[in-house]
Amino acid sequence: MSDCLFCAIAAGSVAAEIVLESEHIVAFLDTRPVFKGHVLLVPRTHVATLPDLPDDLALPFVAAGRRLATAMVAGLGAQGSFVCANNVVSQSVPHLHLHVIPRTKGDGLRGFLWPRVPYDSPQEMAEYAARLRSVL
Repeated sequence: MSDCLFCAIAAGSVAAEIVLESEHIVAFLDTRPVFKGHVLLVPRTHVATLPDLPDDLALPFVAAGRRLATAMVAGLGAQGSFVCANNVVSQSVPHLHLHVIPRTKGDGLRGFLWPRVPYDSPQEMAEYAARLRSVL
């Protein structure tokens, strides 16, 4: 996609601090990191969201995410990582990207997934599960 920033980075026409690349993926440092070492992992092929990711790219994409999560600990001294992806809502660039963010206990990251909305009852919870199962 000609106007996609992440496609341009994957193609090498826009500079980025690349940390991992292969035939299928490119991972680079986020220019607005939550914490230093925050990486964005993208498929080289333009894919808008995770549901759009072709099956043949799923394994290389997830495997690279796993390697990056491991690297946060081994290379940066983090205690763990936070791994997430937005799909459409809050997706600043409409190209699938997995955030891999180094984490350390007490690092101050709070409220990233809040507010939480509890189910009104066990029946409502079962209803939501049934709705998901019906389409899976």
